[in-house]
Amino acid sequence: MLRLNCFFQAKKGQYERALEAAIALVAKSQNHAGCVAYDCFESATRPDVFCIIETWKDQPSLDAHSQTPEFKQYVGIINECGEMKIEVMEK
Repeated sequence: MLRLNCFFQAKKGQYERALEAAIALVAKSQNHAGCVAYDCFESATRPDVFCIIETWKDQPSLDAHSQTPEFKQYVGIINECGEMKIEVMEK
């Protein structure tokens, strides 16, 4: 299994737009083949930060997910709105 922690920090005035894209991405991604878990969490201490946490069955499932139109669309919006840092862990 693969776990991704995708930390996001918004540019000034861009948080809501990024969060809307993240929530839409989560809704679509939860139905992708090989998705074990996929959710978005807002920081309790920083108003410009959220995190998407994903768990995938295997690398081919994650690779297929990253090629979907919705992934490209919503991640593109998120990247326009700030900076994302990704941690990948394998089990």
